[in-house]
Amino acid sequence: MRNLDRIKVAIAEDDFRIADIHEKFLEKFKEIDVVGKSLNGEQTLQILEQQNPDLLLLDVYMPDILGSELLPVIRGKFPKVSIIMITAAIDKVFLEKALSYGVENYLIKPVSRERFDEVIQDYIKKQSLLSANQEVNQNYVDLLFRKGKQEEPTKSAGLPKGIDEITLGKVKAVFHVKRGGLSAEDVGKEMGASRITARRYLEYLSSKQEVRAEVVYGIVGRPERKYYPV
Repeated sequence: MRNLDRIKVAIAEDDFRIADIHEKFLEKFKEIDVVGKSLNGEQTLQILEQQNPDLLLLDVYMPDILGSELLPVIRGKFPKVSIIMITAAIDKVFLEKALSYGVENYLIKPVSRERFDEVIQDYIKKQSLLSANQEVNQNYVDLLFRKGKQEEPTKSAGLPKGIDEITLGKVKAVFHVKRGGLSAEDVGKEMGASRITARRYLEYLSSKQEVRAEVVYGIVGRPERKYYPV
């Protein structure tokens, strides 16, 4: 995803009812556009060719070809597309093959809404980090490979209570992409956190002079605190 552009998602699922459910799940994410749904492998390849999606939600059991057998074809023709497997298949061989072809995640049906949302949010956060124009160091790499998952807060030297290094890195990553003034609510939405949490980290960065805080008055005169990268 470039500069937090909208993410194009395709759904490959032979049961149209499940495909519709997953599409409705995705509607809550403002960063995502569903660009196509397919019922078999042939249609899936057509969508990948025509729409060039960023992410493919791929089922294993399709009428013309197993999704696991489709993986090498997809990787050969569309190496940049990210893949999340969503399947009822519990045979370990499918999981091993999915891992060998670098899938983002593997969800076993029936998938709860909470788990689905968590995996999609992790993917969005990872793409946000990848699009950030920042130095590649170990902290940045660790954030990528954790893919935005909730971690136990880390106690880092020099950081006050209530501020952990991983969340702080996510806040900084937002400013590498969004260069204009952002409110605490804006930052919270981008990193998948509450406005209160985002405000705490923004005020900490402001105290360290890593962002600049400014009160901005809107059209109706309501003041709002905005934060700008320094």
